[in-house]
Amino acid sequence: MAVEIPVEWQKFTYRGKSLNELINMPMDEFIKLLPSRQRRSLTRGFTNQQRRLLEKIRKMKKDGDTDKTIKTHVRDLVILPEMVGLKFGVYNGKEFVEFQVLPEMIGHYLGDFAITIKKVEHGEPGLKATRSSLFLAMKG
Repeated sequence: MAVEIPVEWQKFTYRGKSLNELINMPMDEFIKLLPSRQRRSLTRGFTNQQRRLLEKIRKMKKDGDTDKTIKTHVRDLVILPEMVGLKFGVYNGKEFVEFQVLPEMIGHYLGDFAITIKKVEHGEPGLKATRSSLFLAMKG
């Protein structure tokens, strides 16, 4: 199956392999290129949810529906070369965070791109908000 790759992605390499080589590479050889945690995760096999998501991805690519967003709760799936160019909506516990998979994301987990916590930004302390704010000068 010939995959058309944008020009800016053709310069990309992962451990010395181009994106075309990674896409056409058997899974066993690709797994050897990954870091140890991802390699161990993939050699153990896919869970049922991961397997269903991969089947959905392959069906979408076969049908040519690559512009649709794939919504999923699966955060522990390693991003494979066949996922490059697809749009995912990964659940972070509150909402689906949408992103497009770029070649640089290969080898990371889907959950790495849907952050589950947000930065806490405190407002100004009001009067009698805390004991220390009792002694602040009054505004106005």
